[in-house]
Amino acid sequence: MDKIIVDAMGGDNAPQAIVEGAISALNSDKNAYIILAGIQSEIEKVLATLSYDKSRLEIFDCPDVIGMNDSPTEALKRKQSSLIAAYWRLKKEDDICALVTAGSTGATIVGGQLILGRIRGIKRPALCPAIPNSRGQVTLLCDCGANAECKPVMLCQFAVLASAYAKVGFNIKNPKVGLLSNGTEEHKGDPLHQETYKYLSKMEGINFAGNIEGRDIMLSECDVVVSDGFSGNIALKSMEGCGKLVLGVMKKEFSATLSSKIGYLFMRKAIKKMRAQLDFEKFGGALLLGLKKVVVKSHGSSKSSTIAASIANALSIYRGGLVPAVENRLEGVDWNSLIPESENGAVEG
Repeated sequence: MDKIIVDAMGGDNAPQAIVEGAISALNSDKNAYIILAGIQSEIEKVLATLSYDKSRLEIFDCPDVIGMNDSPTEALKRKQSSLIAAYWRLKKEDDICALVTAGSTGATIVGGQLILGRIRGIKRPALCPAIPNSRGQVTLLCDCGANAECKPVMLCQFAVLASAYAKVGFNIKNPKVGLLSNGTEEHKGDPLHQETYKYLSKMEGINFAGNIEGRDIMLSECDVVVSDGFSGNIALKSMEGCGKLVLGVMKKEFSATLSSKIGYLFMRKAIKKMRAQLDFEKFGGALLLGLKKVVVKSHGSSKSSTIAASIANALSIYRGGLVPAVENRLEGVDWNSLIPESENGAVEG
């Protein structure tokens, strides 16, 4: 039985959507055991309306809640909040394999680093969502918001982390890696991206394809796109907004006239497939790569279906052995030899 702890109070739709999503995941996976962390009385109200195997569900009563706008460092001091208490259990109990939360991104990142801890050798964890692409598969964008300022070694490590995720999570044997920049030429970008390009080109075990532009994240042959968190977050939110715009315009136009409504009847199957392909939520949340255990951060506005997908994804990643795979990959990389210490600071082996 694989235990996973879920922050039941995180997100805009908590605890209703979180608990419903957790039960959906529990009913779909007979080898899962879910711990719901949060205010017990509120969780029980939702559970009373649902059918599930009570022997595989536990409530971890946490009286406090971290708000989406609370300071991450202040949140750490509130040990009885659902997210922070969940992190402590994840750290201390070996049989808990993963954490899923739709709560504060800042608190999730800080808690991951300061409570759970990073894999040895990793300088910073990175948020890595799976984005639908034109090939009907996914492109992993790493980082999309955890690190606004980066150094070349961090971007190179993101390439290692996301490549391992692509192999374990999506069965991509030799993931093609692109570096997000403002042009495809080698000399494009600021000094950070120019230096990173040079180091990625020399790294063994990384199938580096060069620079790609933002418009090609969903269109290129790359399976992994490496980015600093600032640029990656803007790119991700722009793509999400564009997808919503396209679907919104289509809905408006197909309901505008009688002829367009009739036309919709003939095209609805194709439109349904298109909506499914552009659905950012079907893969669950973003994996917080680089930590000692699996942590998935779902969007704050996640619905129950997204939470269920996040839990399924977290369990799949754990069962696929992502953390050991990353640890094994890092053993063969001498970061201080690859990248001068003067540019990055020494990296622990």
